[in-house]
Amino acid sequence: MNNLNQISHIIFDWDGTLMDSAAKIVSCMQKAAVLADLPVPTQKQVEHIIGISLVPAIEQLFNVTTEKATEVSGFYKSVFLEKDTTVCNLFGNTIHTLEHLAPNFVLGVATGKARRGLDRAFNNSNSGHYFDSSVCADEAESKPSPDMLIQLLDKWNIRPKNAVMIGDTKYDMQMAEAIDMPRIAVSYGVHSKDMLLEHNPNFLIDDVSELTSIFK
Repeated sequence: MNNLNQISHIIFDWDGTLMDSAAKIVSCMQKAAVLADLPVPTQKQVEHIIGISLVPAIEQLFNVTTEKATEVSGFYKSVFLEKDTTVCNLFGNTIHTLEHLAPNFVLGVATGKARRGLDRAFNNSNSGHYFDSSVCADEAESKPSPDMLIQLLDKWNIRPKNAVMIGDTKYDMQMAEAIDMPRIAVSYGVHSKDMLLEHNPNFLIDDVSELTSIFK
């Protein structure tokens, strides 16, 4: 299943795949729980829902109504933007890898972040210019729906076999699997290798720089 010779477009998840942001997401969600008078989730519980759009993720995490999840999301955004000053950096080798890929492939992003959050991350990491297109949580159905990928395919006028999805969660693998798109899982994010391997990725890599060997 490792034949990727028809790939012309590479789609990345953001948090946990290119940016080392999981610890901040966990911390902010735990603080939001306190503000919303909800039980504080464990690190593993929060990591399990990273990648899903914010309100559906909170619904699942706390088993609450959409109305309550929307309230909690407000607390989360406030903490993330104003109260938690943790700086999130790209994983090592990310810029080097993007520089290697960008001349030969069209790059995109499919992320559970909202547009405002992704644009901020692009700006803070000086990486937005590497990407031709992106689809965010407030522009599509939440992962694991393949809607984000379908939007990118339609924009680029290509077929699923011409693109590859790269991500650190089972939701990334599921969205690609749903439309028979090739997929590469990264082991250094929030979901375990076993969870990722359930969805038959073409490759499972331990460092983003391994993409430079896969896509020469």
